[in-house]
Amino acid sequence: MSNLPLCPACGSEFTYEDGGMYVCPECAHEWSKDGTAEDSTEVRIIKDANGNVLQDGDSVTVIKDLKVKGSSSVVKVGTKVKIIRLVDGDHNIDCKIDGIGAMKLKSEFVKKI
Repeated sequence: MSNLPLCPACGSEFTYEDGGMYVCPECAHEWSKDGTAEDSTEVRIIKDANGNVLQDGDSVTVIKDLKVKGSSSVVKVGTKVKIIRLVDGDHNIDCKIDGIGAMKLKSEFVKKI
């Protein structure tokens, strides 16, 4: 029986040690061994082009023609995207666009409906 702590993000009991960190294999959350959990309480705020705060499940509209990398397709201005999912990274919106499929968008090129 190990004395490893439960994951503070998802409560999983399957945590493991990796150097000076604890890691949760279920949600990929990492935190330091010295007990500082401030990094786990970090809240990301993602805003659209107009400054409105976006949340998972929102619907947005594209405000600029966007070329699809590796394809001759273009996402046109006014394209409505339903049920977005916010993620970390440069392209911080995951979504599905009708006729194109799964895409990652930057929040600066959309506005909330």
